[in-house]
Amino acid sequence: MTLLPCGLQAESKRVSTQMRTSCFLVLTAGLILVGTPGFAHHGTGVSYDASKPVTLKGTVTEFRYANPHPQLYFDVTDEKGNVVHWSGEFYPNPAQLIQGGWGRKRSEAALSFGTKVTITLAPSRAGTPVGAILKLLNEKGEVLMGVAGGGPGEAPRGGAESGGPAVRP
Repeated sequence: MTLLPCGLQAESKRVSTQMRTSCFLVLTAGLILVGTPGFAHHGTGVSYDASKPVTLKGTVTEFRYANPHPQLYFDVTDEKGNVVHWSGEFYPNPAQLIQGGWGRKRSEAALSFGTKVTITLAPSRAGTPVGAILKLLNEKGEVLMGVAGGGPGEAPRGGAESGGPAVRP
């Protein structure tokens, strides 16, 4: 009898080989599934056009503090009085936001439903109401979430010059 890595005993070499192969395949599949999200990160410079920033005034409808980047959903009323539903992606990830003092609770409180905001973003190259947030201000003009001047591929600037907390890359 052969002792298998799983702690089972095999009656024959054939069963032992089949069990090893099965264990190997299950382990490999698990590693691929766990590792794939790390490679799925997109290139923001491809999706958004930072050379044509757009500034909008809107009202927060939803905020998601998520990886790889938090998402902000907001409504903007256009020149014709139509409400356009926008979404914006933050460049800092949650770990960077936490380093700058913007944990989940503080972020969710600052961007709760109904909050009025002014947002400068790099718009989608596809022309859809989606963008990468470059600057985010509340009604008082205060910089929110340490996002001030950081563009695609850039760490957001923080500290005294931007009115927001420093966020390190």
